[in-house]
Amino acid sequence: MSQCILLNADYTFLNLVNWKRAICLMANGKAEVVKDSRATVRSSSGITLRVPAVLRLIKLIRTIYRAGVAFTKRNVLVRDGFRCAYCGSPRDRLSIDHIIPRSRGGKTTFENCVAACKGCNLKKGGRTPSEAGMYLRVKAFQPTISEFLRLKFKHLGLHEILADFGF
Repeated sequence: MSQCILLNADYTFLNLVNWKRAICLMANGKAEVVKDSRATVRSSSGITLRVPAVLRLIKLIRTIYRAGVAFTKRNVLVRDGFRCAYCGSPRDRLSIDHIIPRSRGGKTTFENCVAACKGCNLKKGGRTPSEAGMYLRVKAFQPTISEFLRLKFKHLGLHEILADFGF
């Protein structure tokens, strides 16, 4: 496991951190382990440590709540499950496709953009999906922060850990 869940002092989600950063937070006394993973690391001096799966900060950090998820290519791919919205195949090299093309006044928003493989994106071109004879397998929507985090945790394989805590 390369990612650890970092919780605030009041057990609210803060971020995902690398396991190396998590061990540094533990060693500096800034965080305590809520749940360990099965993975272990061994230091050069022979000390064996269990890699934490969930950490909780000792001091409360004030957070500013965002209104929504930022529009980025990676966030669109997470929302669509890293699959092409037209053919449904999982591909390594996905791009962003505008449902209503930008040449026809389509905006770059979550509601107008989907993940597409290169073949489907070239086939569709500057047309709408109905004009190209293609159909969307997913619904393009603006995810809330909680929906987005659930999708991201599912992709990272961390949803079992959160289920243990009742999230």
